[in-house]
Amino acid sequence: MKKLFVPVLLLFIVLACSSSPVEEENEKVRPVPLADPFILLHDNVYYAYGTHADNGIEVYVSTDLKNWRFQDIALNKENSYGDRWFWAPEVYYVNGQFYMYYSAEEHICMATSDSPAGPFVQKEKKPMLEGEKSIDNSLFIDDDGTPYLFFVRFNDGNNIWVVELEKDLMTLKAETMHHCISVSQPWEEVWPRVNEGPIVIKHNNKYYMTYSANSYESPMYGIGIATADYIKGEWKKYTDNPALQSPGSLQGVGHNSIFIDKEGKLRIVFHAHYGSSSVHPRCMYITTASFDAEGRMKINPKYTQCLLGQ
Repeated sequence: MKKLFVPVLLLFIVLACSSSPVEEENEKVRPVPLADPFILLHDNVYYAYGTHADNGIEVYVSTDLKNWRFQDIALNKENSYGDRWFWAPEVYYVNGQFYMYYSAEEHICMATSDSPAGPFVQKEKKPMLEGEKSIDNSLFIDDDGTPYLFFVRFNDGNNIWVVELEKDLMTLKAETMHHCISVSQPWEEVWPRVNEGPIVIKHNNKYYMTYSANSYESPMYGIGIATADYIKGEWKKYTDNPALQSPGSLQGVGHNSIFIDKEGKLRIVFHAHYGSSSVHPRCMYITTASFDAEGRMKINPKYTQCLLGQ
């Protein structure tokens, strides 16, 4: 372990003491400062949520995915469990209501609103899973209407589980909890033991999960793909993972979400480090995804940076 640790540490030191084209470019523009980003398309407007604010969850809006403006604090900590660490929000529109899934103080939570811009409010200020720390909760509703929650537990480093939800989209059916994936591939073992940020879609009766591995602080943070024939079956990682890692000049690429744009294209939104010498503020980028003839999911390494309007 010491032989591996020293070169990796030296790499981090070298990277931290050098500038990068990305960082130089970010000094000239105004990047959207969202980590763990999620985009919702509603009534022809894109809403972006992410990790950034100390006092809750911010929302930004756009009509073209390139130019964005800050809208509001969609979730204020006064309306939620917890006092800090408001992370990784996702918002879904179900049966006329907007549901926000997020983490607060390393506990998974859910709040609701009548508007995608908020205010989102927890009816009961408590975690969805009490008595255990967990993060990165993501909703998936199957074709038969059964709701599931994917999330990260800390019982084997950071590893990914799924559980069925009650019809209220909040209450966990604890007896249905199922382990999906843990660190198992060499590229995931840079530092430390992390599989996190799951999001799941279904294509041609197969389930596809994108997830992130390594520490978000590491330049080698990256995105992998796993698939399953049954949602609570065996999840198999692509042997050629990572699907996206350090594209172009970016570092620390990961914690993505997936959405369909106005033209019906499958999109991936993710964050990257501000530059080689600065992790924060992490910035939001968008690319496309597709499926080949064999049903393999591909993530396009060409990306677009999201900028605040002048």
